[in-house]
Amino acid sequence: MAFTSKDVQELRARTGVGMMDCKRALEATDGDIEKAIEYLREKGMASAAKKAGRIASQGIVDSYIHMGGKIGVLLEVNCETDFVARSDSFKEFVHDVALQIAAANPQYISKEDVPADVIEKEREICRAQALNEPKPKPAAIIEKMVDGRIQKFYKEVCLLEQDFVKDTAKTISTYLNEMVASIGEKISIRRFVRYEMGEGLEKKVDNFAEEINAQVAKMMANN
Repeated sequence: MAFTSKDVQELRARTGVGMMDCKRALEATDGDIEKAIEYLREKGMASAAKKAGRIASQGIVDSYIHMGGKIGVLLEVNCETDFVARSDSFKEFVHDVALQIAAANPQYISKEDVPADVIEKEREICRAQALNEPKPKPAAIIEKMVDGRIQKFYKEVCLLEQDFVKDTAKTISTYLNEMVASIGEKISIRRFVRYEMGEGLEKKVDNFAEEINAQVAKMMANN
């Protein structure tokens, strides 16, 4: 499997390992990032992975209220020490994640949090869509198509898999691992709740994600 410089950068962000070591790990694992992480862990080189077993019992609860009070988010993110919890960089990270939740409306934190019955139902839908395409395809091709659509589903509903709204070149997972490498502590996005005004009631549909993205763009332009 071929890999790109972007894959090397993602592996570096997720592990804190140098670029050349990341490149060697990807070469050794045919470009598979998850296997490359395991490879680096086995070599004792993956700093973010090594921190995964630590206890993160400190942290903060942050809130984000969309302008006009249309969307509200409460979010708990944990770290290992109160010192880090009070740092500006950690607070900024937590607030960025709260903004992400408001804009992208994830349903779960990680792929592991998605219930098996939800995944199976989504697979059935994707399989039916593939079978209903005009040109018939072999069963093996259909299963590959289903797998690809499930990965897309994860990117839509799982916070860690989503592209970061303030920098779509990386995912929230990449951003998280960059923070772990930067501060030297385990960080855990523990839980969140998202409220949308009038949710469940009949109302005019507004594109809140577009509004928030426009607000982010304005904020970044003013920086």
